[in-house]
Amino acid sequence: MKLKLSLLFLFGIVSFSHSQNKFDTETISLSERWDLIKPSNKKQLFKFEPYKPVYILFANYTSNINQQPTSENPNNTVPIPLELNQVELKFQLSFKTKVLQNIFGEKTGGAIWLAYTQSSRWQVYNDVHSRPFRETNYEPEVLFILPTKYNLFGLRGVYSGVGLTHQSNGRANPLSRSWNRLIFHVGLEANEWSVIFRPWIRISEDLAKDDNPNIENYVGRAELLVAYKHKKHQVSFKGRHSLNGGANNRGSVQFDYAAQLYNNLKIYTQFFHGYGESLIDFNHKQTTIGIGLSLVNWM
Repeated sequence: MKLKLSLLFLFGIVSFSHSQNKFDTETISLSERWDLIKPSNKKQLFKFEPYKPVYILFANYTSNINQQPTSENPNNTVPIPLELNQVELKFQLSFKTKVLQNIFGEKTGGAIWLAYTQSSRWQVYNDVHSRPFRETNYEPEVLFILPTKYNLFGLRGVYSGVGLTHQSNGRANPLSRSWNRLIFHVGLEANEWSVIFRPWIRISEDLAKDDNPNIENYVGRAELLVAYKHKKHQVSFKGRHSLNGGANNRGSVQFDYAAQLYNNLKIYTQFFHGYGESLIDFNHKQTTIGIGLSLVNWM
């Protein structure tokens, strides 16, 4: 009964957001997503807009469940292995809203956005341990986005920007994980293609208080996203890399596929391989594959 009520509650939240038309999911280009098409000021301030994909994976299988999370900080290493299932439910919610526009005038533009993304891994099939949430990551952001106009290898430069991002799992030690980054954004597009490049600099903190030292050697220092949409089908690739060689040559790859079922509802599959599938798994290598539904995608 608890499981049924939890699932109904989750579906209720997603359905309500969708029915209230909070997300303008008909937009397909980066220019539209970031309100960069003239005439300017098309979108209202303080209105929910799509940011990252919104989806639910009813079954997400991992080849190597992280039963004993570790860290180079001994205060953040779990002493006793956790009993976890290899199949869990995963979902993500994400939105952004523009709070300031035309900072440099209507001709040059420039806007401030606030964004929030939350992703959860729920051991919903682990009835022995009362179906716990294994990991939830919270990621608020503030971004400055400036329109750009140039051509590069057949792609149109759409925007450049910079953002301040905090990501954490809201847990106490030894499960606590968090970091802060200054992320640079470059967006390009061409017809049915979108490309986003995001290199970042980690904001350093006191080593004794660092939950996850050297996280950038696992999760990476840059991310490249390539998305393609054709009719009812969408495919995306996301790669992250440490930008180091040798023993620190690490990162991850992720492939997503979505096919339209009805209006904005799509069947959705996700494949991931590498480090950092979630914050608690920042230094844990695994392969995951999941299937479910999505409401919002990259395009």
